[in-house]
Parts: sequence; C-alpha cells; structure tokens
Amino acid sequence: MRQSASGAEGAVAERQGQTAPDAVLTRIGQVVMLHHAGDREEARHRLLGLWSEVGAHGDPLHRCTLAHYLADAQDDPEDELAWDLRALTAAEEVVGDRPAAYEGFPAVRALYPSLHLNLAADYARLGRPDAARTHLHRARGAARTLADDTYGEGVRAAIRRLEDRLGEGGTPGGWGPPGRRP
Repeated sequence: MRQSASGAEGAVAERQGQTAPDAVLTRIGQVVMLHHAGDREEARHRLLGLWSEVGAHGDPLHRCTLAHYLADAQDDPEDELAWDLRALTAAEEVVGDRPAAYEGFPAVRALYPSLHLNLAADYARLGRPDAARTHLHRARGAARTLADDTYGEGVRAAIRRLEDRLGEGGTPGGWGPPGRRP
C-alpha cells in the first residue's frame, strides 16, 4: 500500500508553512500515476532520475517517498527490499528516534504502517518469515494511528491478508510477481 504523494505533499506544505505544494512530491506523484497506468520501466527510469536529483543526502521526506515508490518499480525482490529499507531509513531521519516527533510529520506517520507492511512482504517473498513477522508486528502497531478512511482501511486489510498468508507455519503462499504488494 502506497500513500498518495498528494497527501504527503500537503503535509510537507503545512509543516513548512507553505501554501503551494512541494514541487518534488508533485513530480513523484506524476511519475507514480505513470507507473499505475502500466509503464513500469519508464516510471522506474524517471524515479531514479528524481533520486539522482534529490541525492543520497537530500530531504529525507523526499528520499522516503521516492524509495517507497521505487521499491514497487523493481523487478528483483532483493532490489525491492533494498529500496524499502532506504524508505524506512529516510523516514526515521524525518522523525528521529522520538515517537513524539511523529506529531509534526503526519505524512511520515501515515507511511510507517505501509513501510513496515512492504518490508514484511519483501521478507516473506524472500523466504525470511521471522523478519517478515517482525515487520508485520510493527505494521500492525503503526496502523493504530491511521484514520478510518480508505487509505487506513486498505492498509489494515493488506496487513490481515499478509497475516493469513504467513499463517502459523510461517510459509508464504500465493505471492504474485515481484513488485506486487499484498
């Protein structure tokens, strides 16, 4: 489950006291629409171009959002995992190591359940059920902060689906092609 870039850009504008949306997040959102329209290769190419512009030390919210979407554009499950880990690392830079810091960054707080859910799915797909369960537990905990809206319900439903797939035996089943999320 990926949060829309428009929700993230609104939170950034609010945090920065701006009335205009964040241009980088807007560009990410445009590329995500391209990806959702079916042009995965071009979307990956454009997202990587944006990643080069932002840089490895650029704004952590931009890096988090880019890496979060770049993960979905990968063909290899290991690459998908690497991008999802980058997204989580950047999110942690935004909020620091204080949970109270989430309060100033609602877009990042809303991404945490999805970030952990995606990592859980990555690890399950790679045959690492213990790591999958760890991130699934974190996704469940973070999902408590989500609103009862379409996004929140979608993330919670995806968590339940992954719980069902992992089952008591811990063996994932029914996984789709790489890049497809639960």
